[in-house]
Amino acid sequence: MPDVPYRVEKPWGYELIWALTDRYVGKILHVKAGHVLSLQYHNRKDETMHLLSGELTLRTQTGDRLVSRPFKAGESVHIPAKLIHQIEAVVDSDVLEASTPELDDLVRLQDRYGRG
Repeated sequence: MPDVPYRVEKPWGYELIWALTDRYVGKILHVKAGHVLSLQYHNRKDETMHLLSGELTLRTQTGDRLVSRPFKAGESVHIPAKLIHQIEAVVDSDVLEASTPELDDLVRLQDRYGRG
């Protein structure tokens, strides 16, 4: 496993991975205003996000609909495995994420940046 912390550049900002073990991962996601992460789900990964600063739009699948809601600083949300979800930054935003360690467990359904 790589030494932590380390930074991973993304088209929407960056991830700062500050904890990485065989049992959990801790990250800070910095999402630039107007940028959006993939519409995605995870087969095994279970995560909780806490918005440290900024404001996001959170989209989650409910039945056959994608439901949008504001996600404001100080709020937290649990994203269980298989839940289709997406975040979009209204302003520059920092998200604290704690998850199970499956970093490569990602199924992208839509991606603004052309990633598969």
